[in-house]
Amino acid sequence: MTFDQAERPRGLRDASPAQHHSTLFTQSRGTRDVTPPKQPDGTPVAAAGAPFAKSWAHFLAGGMGGMASATLTAPLDVLKTRLQSTYYQQHLVAERAARGLPPIESMSFARSSLLHIRETGEILFQVPKVEGWRALFKGLGPNLIGVVPARAINFYAYGNGKRIISNQFNDGHEAAWVHLCAAASAGIVTGTATNPIWLVKTRLQLDKQTHSDGRGRQYKNALDCTMQTIRKEGFTGLYRGLTASYLGVTESTIQWMLYEQMKLGLAKREERVAATGLPPTIWDQTVSWTGKITAAGSAKFIAALLTYPHEVVRTRLRQAPMEDGHIKYTGLTQCFRLIWKEEGMAALYGGLVPHMMRVVPSAAIMFGTYEGVLKLLGESSNQ
Repeated sequence: MTFDQAERPRGLRDASPAQHHSTLFTQSRGTRDVTPPKQPDGTPVAAAGAPFAKSWAHFLAGGMGGMASATLTAPLDVLKTRLQSTYYQQHLVAERAARGLPPIESMSFARSSLLHIRETGEILFQVPKVEGWRALFKGLGPNLIGVVPARAINFYAYGNGKRIISNQFNDGHEAAWVHLCAAASAGIVTGTATNPIWLVKTRLQLDKQTHSDGRGRQYKNALDCTMQTIRKEGFTGLYRGLTASYLGVTESTIQWMLYEQMKLGLAKREERVAATGLPPTIWDQTVSWTGKITAAGSAKFIAALLTYPHEVVRTRLRQAPMEDGHIKYTGLTQCFRLIWKEEGMAALYGGLVPHMMRVVPSAAIMFGTYEGVLKLLGESSNQ
């Protein structure tokens, strides 16, 4: 028996060297450090038995992804919110009448779309000119306060929900229905926990420096907005628009499911490329680097386009009461009907252009940061 064999446990003495190395982690010859095996995407395989550490990796990665995307796309978020509101829709109607244009609901789809793009650009340039460049970041504070925990909670709930559902009900395997259930659960949890923050953010973004009647700003800051809302509308006032947020769960659910299916397609593509035995082409390397980011943006584009009207309804429900204390929009169904009756179907897509300009790159930034942070932490978004 050699010295090397004597060092091995008895159970491994009879095993061949190939079997021995396949069952243990790779060991560095120079440093004797143990190197864990890696997954096909280069992510180290996480040690089993550490679900707590793995779950909090999703929480941290989601929060950092949300912070990066919210900061970089803040001006478009302000623009989108204003175009969704009643005040700016009335302002645009008055401007169209002054130009001699017919009501937008009577225009063809192509003409109304071009007009919407033009008006979006005009407002984007007018905001910093009239109110200063800081107005483009109005509401960023409460937005970050909302986005960071919201994305952290959402990614935490989704990542762990997917793991629990797949382990308990699908033998540890992922499937479209697993993604669907996990995304819906995560959306409901996130919407309930963060609705007050989004309400305050919306009202701050709609609070103009000078109103048409000469009044100044209604709210001093986020805390003042919160206290005024509770004082005038009660604590339940902070949850106005919650039903529309629940309706918006459909968007995040569709987005997650599409993203996961696209990731699955990318993984299969990498397997096919590796199976050829040929070195990857420049296109293969490009897809490898940008595939997940492109998948995140594409999934968000499709999901947002299909479910956009709920965004307008949610903004209207979160608006502050009118000057006489009267609340114009009292519920989800009533809000849909009133907007359709008074402003037509086009109003349900108010702010669509800046919204799509914001959410698509935002999703790419957010999911890219999420996947990157998980990789740095030695984790993977895959089961």
